[in-house]
Amino acid sequence: MPSAVQQSADLVFMVRPASFGFNAETAGSNAFQQAQQASPPDANAIALREFDSFVRQLRAEGVEVLVAEDRAPPQRPDAVFPNNWISFHADGTLVLYPMLAANRRLERRPELLDWVLERSGFRVRRRLDYTAFERQGVYLEGTGSLVLDHGNRVAYAVPSPRTDPTLARRWCSDMGYECELFAAADAAGAPYYHTNVVLSIGTRFAVIVAEALPAQDRARVLGRLSATGREVIEVSRGQAADFCANILELSTWDEALGDSSVLAMSQRARAAFPPAAFTRLQACVDRVVAAPLDLIEQLGGGGARCMLAEVFRSR
Repeated sequence: MPSAVQQSADLVFMVRPASFGFNAETAGSNAFQQAQQASPPDANAIALREFDSFVRQLRAEGVEVLVAEDRAPPQRPDAVFPNNWISFHADGTLVLYPMLAANRRLERRPELLDWVLERSGFRVRRRLDYTAFERQGVYLEGTGSLVLDHGNRVAYAVPSPRTDPTLARRWCSDMGYECELFAAADAAGAPYYHTNVVLSIGTRFAVIVAEALPAQDRARVLGRLSATGREVIEVSRGQAADFCANILELSTWDEALGDSSVLAMSQRARAAFPPAAFTRLQACVDRVVAAPLDLIEQLGGGGARCMLAEVFRSR
């Protein structure tokens, strides 16, 4: 089984959108995005309702959530997905990431970072800033690009226009993780834009779109995940398109229940899970939150996991 190192965070940072909408700058590499006729004001109003409902559900289950407000102008249509530009690690490392779309780089606001640090109590012992790689056309979009097994110190990554394999290896060298690169393509043969839409790793489970991997990679990655003792649950490409792998385990604690786990996903993902697979997954966590995120998923091309930036508070 995975080691005693904490796999799931007990605090998340979320950004309440001010200008959510379809981002044409990211659509070329994200097949999950689907344009529609809603005007930007209508889209943001609907996204706010979905966002606020998700926050309420997480807090009702005891998850600690820091909610920051986005500001417009300038327009930041994907500000609701902060996990792509920052990560906070239990050893006190704070990482800033290079992103492909120029309008997404506007999400990295120094005053927002200061706000999170002040309210989270995260103590920065080391700062890794990879954002200069944007000038070279090299990108690594946070825990979208990297799916992390913290206990076993392994970072899984699917090379894509947003995930440079050389930079992923450098991240692993800097952070003391082993880099597990593998290919994963949709039915049209295009690489998935982010690793976290084909793989999720919790304390006791891993959900993977195994059919999207070429045979050699599939055998290796499935074997590696199985060797950790986790319940390995396979979902299809079609279920990936419904965000079944874009899920995240979080930790909570209360006096009555002690330590417990909450699995965050969208209602769309919950409905798409085959019953037997969901039963196996549900047995690996204490509770499941399934939030209505239809418009955010449709226009933004990201789901519940993408909206959550974990804060592993430094000890």
